[in-house]
Amino acid sequence: MNLEHKFREGDPAAPVLLLLHGTGGGPEDLLGLAEHLDPAATVLAPRGPVSEHGMARWFRRLAEGVFDHEDVRRRAHELAEFILAAQAEYGLAGRRLVAVGFSNGANIAAATALLRPEVLSEAALFAGMSPLPEDPGTDLSGSRVFLANGTADQMAPLDSVQRLDALLRARGAAVTPFRHPGGHQLTLEAARAAASWLSI
Repeated sequence: MNLEHKFREGDPAAPVLLLLHGTGGGPEDLLGLAEHLDPAATVLAPRGPVSEHGMARWFRRLAEGVFDHEDVRRRAHELAEFILAAQAEYGLAGRRLVAVGFSNGANIAAATALLRPEVLSEAALFAGMSPLPEDPGTDLSGSRVFLANGTADQMAPLDSVQRLDALLRARGAAVTPFRHPGGHQLTLEAARAAASWLSI
């Protein structure tokens, strides 16, 4: 498989959580969140393939908040291929797969869900924003997305979050937004809300 990763088998009846870390993070970063979301879940946690001054990321950016959209698309397809390879390698085909991403990880999860809904149709996104400048035209009628964002988050402005929300809905996805008064962070309240969303 094309990405360094950690894998931990859980209850086959529980979801497989694809954990996607933020900038400078790694495969271990969201293990605590996964435990909170569903302690029985199987965990698949890759490392972002792009290095920015030694910090792992999922795609290149041209400046703070300015994405290299060509690279976003390329890396989203790369992540989709990693998911397919991991499903074959670990016998996960047919099991429920949910991406759980924070910040840059949420952005690549959103891009993959938009571009490859046949591979990734559920995602819990924390402190993410719109990753693509255009509507990819995919059918998301079978997709579910949880969007948790802080109203004081200057790194993921709410206007970009609202564009992502509107695009997902326009393509047919079921979107569950969650707002908290904080900034660019994971909050306990957001994790609790995501756990409730996941249990449906």
